[in-house]
Order: sequence, then C-alpha cells, then structure tokens
Amino acid sequence: MKTIKKIFLLLLIVFVVAQFFGPDKNAGNIASIEGFLNETNPSEDVKIILKESCFDCHSDVTRYPWYNAITPVNYWLADHIKHGKKHFNVSNWEGNSVKRKDHKFEELIEMVEEKSMPLNSYTWTHTEAKLTDEQINAVTDWAKQVRFKYSLEPKPE
Repeated sequence: MKTIKKIFLLLLIVFVVAQFFGPDKNAGNIASIEGFLNETNPSEDVKIILKESCFDCHSDVTRYPWYNAITPVNYWLADHIKHGKKHFNVSNWEGNSVKRKDHKFEELIEMVEEKSMPLNSYTWTHTEAKLTDEQINAVTDWAKQVRFKYSLEPKPE
C-alpha cells in the first residue's frame, strides 16, 4: 500500500509541475485570414461556418477552450492544429499557386461531403461546428465556385 501511495504522490507532483509547461499557442492575427476571404469571397453564411468549423485548426487564429490550460490536453490540441494547418492553412493562402489552391479546394469538397471534416473529436466539444446537410451544401457549392474561378485563371507553363 505504501508503494501505491508513493507512486500516486509522484504522479500527482509530475502532473502539477507539467501544468507550468505547454506548447506555443496558435495566436496569430485575424488579418491573416483576410487574404483568403477576399480571394474566395464566401457568403456571410459560409464565413460563419468557416469561423465556427474550420479556422481554429486551419488558420493562424485559434479560439482556445478552457481545457487547453490543462497539460497534456494542450499538447493534444496543439498537435491537431499543427496537422490541420499542414494540410490546409488559410493564413498563408496568398503564397500558394493557383494549382495548389485548386487542389486544396478539391480536398475540402471531398472531406466535407464525406463528413470527415470537421473532425469528430472537434465537434464533440464544439457542437456548433457540426455541419448540417444544408451547411455542407453551402460550403461545397461555394468551394465549387472557387474552383471554377481558379480554372479560368491562366496557368504558368
């Protein structure tokens, strides 16, 4: 019994000390999203959907929930954000080629239609981010319009 108490006490100390450390926050400027919004011109409804369901993981601006202050949860969230931005980051949108932008929208359409985005692990705690069929249609219709616009742009040879 003494050993179990010592192990528990040691784990408690490690947990408390760990609370003083954490990953860097994804706390960029909201202006980093403006280039993406200006170029893709979503309707107000789609802007709201993007803000509630996409930008936390796919931009440099994240609204952190209260439980992000708890280690190791904050590392788990940071990893989600890192991977989300690696695949689709609207904050560095202007630096991408038209071909890459078109491809990212192709992936966006596919993942939203398949309901694999937003992730279930995100919608468990952000219920407002779960997309209805109407919202899915709005996002994919907008994305298809953006892809059409990109198809009209001249491609470098």
